[in-house]
Amino acid sequence: IIERITVYRWTQFGRKGGGMNNTIVGSSGHKLPGCHMPTPPPPVRRLCEAFTPVQQTLIIPLVARALGGGLYPGHACGDEQASRLLRTLEIDGQAYLADRPTVLNVLWRTRLIRECAQAFFAKHPKAWGINLGCGLTDYFQWLNNGQNTWLDADLAEVMALRKTLLPAQMPRLRAGTADLQQPGWWQRLRLPKRATAQPVFLLIEGVLLYFQPDEVRAVLQEFAEAAPAGSVLVLDTMARCAVGQAQWHASVGRTQAQFRWGIGQMQELTACHPSLQLRQSHSVAPSHGWMGVAMEAMWNP
Repeated sequence: IIERITVYRWTQFGRKGGGMNNTIVGSSGHKLPGCHMPTPPPPVRRLCEAFTPVQQTLIIPLVARALGGGLYPGHACGDEQASRLLRTLEIDGQAYLADRPTVLNVLWRTRLIRECAQAFFAKHPKAWGINLGCGLTDYFQWLNNGQNTWLDADLAEVMALRKTLLPAQMPRLRAGTADLQQPGWWQRLRLPKRATAQPVFLLIEGVLLYFQPDEVRAVLQEFAEAAPAGSVLVLDTMARCAVGQAQWHASVGRTQAQFRWGIGQMQELTACHPSLQLRQSHSVAPSHGWMGVAMEAMWNP
């Protein structure tokens, strides 16, 4: 039910400075219920068994992007990498497809992320893009313009799995480790000067909803203080009423991960730092028809 309303509201806000703005938009994450794959290669199985509940949620968007277009052709994203990974891991995605609201949410947000990123790179064709908490997602397959650079970063355990399954095969595609729950994550990205000499596109998809509120504020504050002027951050939010209710979520519930952060008003995102400005906000509710709009109005008066 919660997934149907405003789990995926996208927000764009920016940091003041130099006549430019830093922008934030949003995303959401999912478990690798992985360790229940039929017969994955032994090294993959060992990596998977070490995953936390939150890390395990990465299989949910993977299935949605690979197979969800069959349910929602108008939202199909044509994710060739996701389809290949499902075959490699021998994952049966039917159980996840039964959670149709989440499948639609993932496809909807994927299209929105692509549009936001493409608009950014149209203005800054040689800029860097960074996917923080990337899981097994591959946005560079759509965003590679021949000039930009893309960095996929996640916790070490996830990046070890990603290295096994998605070895970098394109120039200007980088990989790194990042723990957003530890202060100083921006510096640990070790971006070269040419990256920070211009605006940067950051994506945090399906991650912050599992953080404590003070941890989310710390992430936004660090973005506001460290990112170059004009940078864009894309993230997703959920209604505060969903906090503590993940066990009722058809897909996330099986992972034992828990929702720990939600908001009542989008302006809460900018309240943590004076340099931030709210630029855009998008809700998935209309994609679910009149009932989705009505439910969002009820939970977010």
